[in-house]
Parts: sequence; C-alpha cells; structure tokens
Amino acid sequence: MKKYQVRLYQASDFDVWNAFISVAKNATFLFHRNFMDYHSDRFQDYSLMVFDEEKLVSVLPANRVGDALFSHQGLTYGGLILGQKAKLSTTISLFHSVLEFLNEKDLKTLTIKEIPGFYCDNFSDELDYCLFILNSKLVRKDSLSVIDLSKPYFITKTRKESIRRGKKNGLVIKEELNFELFWNEILIPNLDKKHQVKPVHTVEEIKLLQTRFPENIRHFNVYHDGKIVAGTTVFITDKVAHPQYISGNLQKNELGSLDYLYHHLITEVFKDKNVFDFGISNEQQGTKINEGLLFWKESFGAKTVTQSFYEVEIKNYKLLESVLI
Repeated sequence: MKKYQVRLYQASDFDVWNAFISVAKNATFLFHRNFMDYHSDRFQDYSLMVFDEEKLVSVLPANRVGDALFSHQGLTYGGLILGQKAKLSTTISLFHSVLEFLNEKDLKTLTIKEIPGFYCDNFSDELDYCLFILNSKLVRKDSLSVIDLSKPYFITKTRKESIRRGKKNGLVIKEELNFELFWNEILIPNLDKKHQVKPVHTVEEIKLLQTRFPENIRHFNVYHDGKIVAGTTVFITDKVAHPQYISGNLQKNELGSLDYLYHHLITEVFKDKNVFDFGISNEQQGTKINEGLLFWKESFGAKTVTQSFYEVEIKNYKLLESVLI
C-alpha cells in the first residue's frame, strides 16, 4: 500500500490550500480558508494536508476536541476533499495514511459529516466506501429537502394561493446587503422567541464573509408598505442555491411573504442552478423532524436527500490494508 505524507495545515499553506480547493471535485467555497478562518477563535483547527511527494492530493478540513477529531464542526458538511482525478484505490491508500497519522498523534475518533453528492462536481463516494470498510458507526442522519431544478416539480395549490397573496399585497423583494435590518428586526428576535438561540453568524461575521465571497453569498429582503417583513441569506455554489437563513415577521402567513420570496428565488433568481437546497428540518441530532417546516418545503416540490454522520475508530485504519487484492 502506497504511503502518503500527511501534515497539519499552517498559515503559510493558505495559498496552496485554496488553490487545491478551487480544482477539487468535491469542494465548495466553504472549504476556502477565508471562510473557515472567520471563526478560528471558536475551534482548534486541526486540518490536514496529504501529499504525494511534493504534490498536494487531498485535504481534510477539521478541528480537534481532546482526543477526538471532527470534519470541521463549523461547516455544514465536510470530509476528505479529493482532486478531480482521484480514484478509489488511491483514496483508500491516502485515507489509510491520514488515519495512521492521527493514530500516531493519539487521536481516538474521527467524526465525518458527509457532503451531499449534489454539491460535488463529479461522483465522489470514495470516502463513503472507506468508512464502510472501517466499520464506522452511523451516529446521525439528517434529511435535506431539495428541488431538482433540471426536472419538473410540483407546487401545491395552497402554496400557489399564498404566492398570489404576496403579489396582491404589493410585496417588494429587494436584493441588498442590508444584513443589519434583517438580523436585528427579524432574525434575532424570531430565533430568540422560538428556540432561545442566536444566529450562528453574527451580523458582523456575515458581512465579512459576504465581502470575501460576494458571488457566493447573496441577501434578499421583503418589504410591505416600506417596512421589512421577511428576508433570507442564500449561500451559492456552482450547482446549488441554499438558504442559510430565512425568517419572517408574525404576518408572514397573512402577507404570504416567505412564499412569495421563495417562489421568486426558485423560479427566477436561481432557476439555472441544478439544485435548490432548503436544508434540514431535523432537530435533536437528526432524531426528530419539524413536521410543519418539512411540509412547507415539500409544498414547493422538494424531495428528500439524506446526509450521514459517521464516527471512525482511528485505530481501525489497518482494516484498509487488506481491501485491495
């Protein structure tokens, strides 16, 4: 089995890391260091770089907590990031090298938050197969609601009525960078009232990220009689549009604000994308589903795709040695 050189990412690798991310077959802008590093104060970065002699062939965005490693907890998805030409046989060998390196560093477990396949440029289930060989434990499974925009999808009668209501009420949708208004007037009060939590990103952080990734982060506010009533922040990759934040005021059903906004996004703004990813409706580590939220997403024609979380016993890395015969 071929052995690869593995080492920790360091600040001087910034350009090399990002250059690899730009051509990897299963990477998005979330793995760019300008995105990952915005919350470096919250996590102990323990990202890995894998080399074949002098050539970088893979990276693992990750953070460490004690003797446990996570494919980064600050990201929506992650795992082993591979080059366009990566093959299963080479991936088995390089992941063996990664786990062997972690074992030498006295780490015990690695938790992988898989990237949904529709985000990838090409088929990329090499890591999934490795996790099977390693007897990895499935510790969580989320259900994502997604619309395949390349195929016909069905919007329910009830949803269409609400969309018409939004038009009748004279709602105005504006794409603008007024994050403060949405955060302070809509998002923060709603999250505090419903879940007693704050947004993952502060308004200062989302503004910083948008300046770093202006083509990947777009924001839309909805107004009624000049007053903000709803809004959404959308993360955009080459193939996917994903609302990261969405919220409306108490009149959202009466006005039809969210339905009107999302119909506009799906049928106009992002109609040329492959997928519109509403994200999860799960709670309690994937074991419960917010039925009302799921119903709303499915009424736009969304279907279910799952995202798996696996825990690997790092000491099992030797199981990869007998796969290739």
